[in-house]
Amino acid sequence: MSYQGGSEGVTEAKTPRLLDQVRARLRLKHYSLRTERAYVGWIRRFILATGKRHPRDMGMAEVEGFLSTLAVEGKVAAGTQNQALSALLFLYKEVLSIELPWMETVVRAKRPQRVPVVLSRDEVTRLLAMMDGRFGLMASLLYGSGMRLMECVRLRVKDVDFELNQICVRDGKGGKDRHVPLPQRLHEALRAQLERVRLVHQQDLAAGLGAAWLPHALARKYPSAPREPGWQYVFPSDQLSRDPRDGERRRHHVDEAGLQRAVRNARFKAGIVKPATCHTLRHSFATHLLEAGQDIRTIQELLGHKDVATTQIYTHVLNRGGHGVLSPLDR
Repeated sequence: MSYQGGSEGVTEAKTPRLLDQVRARLRLKHYSLRTERAYVGWIRRFILATGKRHPRDMGMAEVEGFLSTLAVEGKVAAGTQNQALSALLFLYKEVLSIELPWMETVVRAKRPQRVPVVLSRDEVTRLLAMMDGRFGLMASLLYGSGMRLMECVRLRVKDVDFELNQICVRDGKGGKDRHVPLPQRLHEALRAQLERVRLVHQQDLAAGLGAAWLPHALARKYPSAPREPGWQYVFPSDQLSRDPRDGERRRHHVDEAGLQRAVRNARFKAGIVKPATCHTLRHSFATHLLEAGQDIRTIQELLGHKDVATTQIYTHVLNRGGHGVLSPLDR
């Protein structure tokens, strides 16, 4: 039998496709699934917009041209344009390992400074009165604690502390933990919700399921933790779904779009003309605390802002702006 050299009979490993490499790198660095989808989407759009050329073969002209097209033809907001730039920066630096000094000098779109939409106390009361059930409880938590939308949606049972009247927000924006107040008025409704979670979890366990998704390989470190009651979501989905990352069938948290639609519908029913959203409840939380005399440093910590300068956007309630000045017509 003769021997032939080369790679005969050996299957060579294929190099992963570029977008698969991007996904793998994002997961290695623990980026959220939402960020992963956004970055992959922008990188795909960039490649298609430049004639399907490989990013290695392109440079500053193509990147700036793509960003300009987004602003001029797509008329995207500054935040959207900056997200696209962040995705391309990640592609070149983290995936392709190409140091391109010019990427750092690409001018980011300047985000306009806008006064946040804030509801009055009466408007908040009217809005929440038009909501009930699970979404009504979630909206009340957004206003009563100042949590962000996804922080509320991803809340786990173990992070609700009735004894200390507080909620621990895990891995918030910037990867930071913090504590926010748990309104005593919501204790009864929240306890009832946790009882429903317990019953659903028992049914899932009986069906051979019941394992919640855990971040950062905690499931490997603590194999029994995913099935523990404390790790279950406070607001679980009504349906089981297959995790796109590992293919496991789980009960994930409720879709945030449902809460967003519920708040929008409640706004119309309440006759509120302001463009209020779920985030407006967070703005209202901070503004009403400031009106009540709470110091801005405490509000900064409750909101999880990196510095107090971000929180100062709410100081318009301190007898400043239009409602704090007597018009010449009224003098």
